[in-house]
Amino acid sequence: MIKGCQNECTAGGCLGETAKHMTESFKASDLIITPATTFKEKPDPSGLVFGTVFTDNMLIIEWSLASGWEKPYIKPLENLSLHPASSSLHYAVELFEGMKAYRGVDGKIRLFRPALNMDRMARSARRATLPCFDQNELLECIRKLVEVEKEWVPHSTSASLYIRPTLIGTEPSLGVKKPTKALLYVILSPVGPYFASGSFNPISLWADPKYVRAWKGGTGDCKLGGNYGSSIYAQQEALELGCQQVLWLYGEDHQITEVGTMNLFLYWINEDGEDELATPPLDGIILPGVTRQSILDLARNWGEFKVSERYITMSDLTTALEENRVKEMFGAGTACVVCPISKILYKGKHLHIPTMENGPQLTTRFLNKLSDIQYGREDSDWAVLVS
Repeated sequence: MIKGCQNECTAGGCLGETAKHMTESFKASDLIITPATTFKEKPDPSGLVFGTVFTDNMLIIEWSLASGWEKPYIKPLENLSLHPASSSLHYAVELFEGMKAYRGVDGKIRLFRPALNMDRMARSARRATLPCFDQNELLECIRKLVEVEKEWVPHSTSASLYIRPTLIGTEPSLGVKKPTKALLYVILSPVGPYFASGSFNPISLWADPKYVRAWKGGTGDCKLGGNYGSSIYAQQEALELGCQQVLWLYGEDHQITEVGTMNLFLYWINEDGEDELATPPLDGIILPGVTRQSILDLARNWGEFKVSERYITMSDLTTALEENRVKEMFGAGTACVVCPISKILYKGKHLHIPTMENGPQLTTRFLNKLSDIQYGREDSDWAVLVS
């Protein structure tokens, strides 16, 4: 492992002396803070539309092959100035992360398992041939940014401050190649409750194999913007058919993979008559979600039912529905924590998922447990204090 880089940076090009500049990380101790002197009004968190309101400041760090990482800056939020040939604009050489800061019932601000986000961001950077960085240094820079913007963290246990780290290639060239210039920046956006009513609203899904989110050998296990932009067309078709999200299928056997931009969980009585919580395995086409990992960790710690990372096909699901073996089905992600599923449109038929009729006991239990940790009602080493 190379100094300043916490990863075996093979795909991203961190290969010894030839990539010396790529591996030298910025340092949080070099952070230069010149914060905004004019301040926007803080919005009412209950009326926020996701990702439309931004805080007064941002973190920005430039990189070039010639001089490595520059010093990190916290400065007023501003538009970016990019060369029109920048590789991020033409070839989607870019990535992002999604995480949150929560104001607890004790007034303290916490991050939730942020090291997992930093690890995933580093893996995405390797896959996108973008420069390595020290994950701990970036996390400390993010912590300082949230500290500067602490008044933007909503005083509410149904709202939070969304954190969007982003890394883009800024190579001023139309050549399809690894960039020699890049920009890392972090912007913050207060977000209200995912469900406007403040309670569970189950969603309906459209499952059709004609569109594929990810494939073996692709980038589905990385948080690259291209994965999301190319999904919008299918999402629009789902809406036109009266469904709210896409249930992404894969392969000739119609494996269930993800739901919208969330990981998927099925709580059922499996083929062997066992109570089982199942989610698709991390085989290269599934994004390793932080909420996904947390749900698996909690369930395994409880030890009350079988917990499996396994393949589930639409045939498995339809058979289980016919035999009344399905208990709950839900999506999981940073935005909503958990999201119950009540209906799937598949091959022209509406499949009813009895999630809500079953409480939903397990879905609600996960939501409450994770929320208690995030908002400081329960002590956990998953929560990292900002201030």
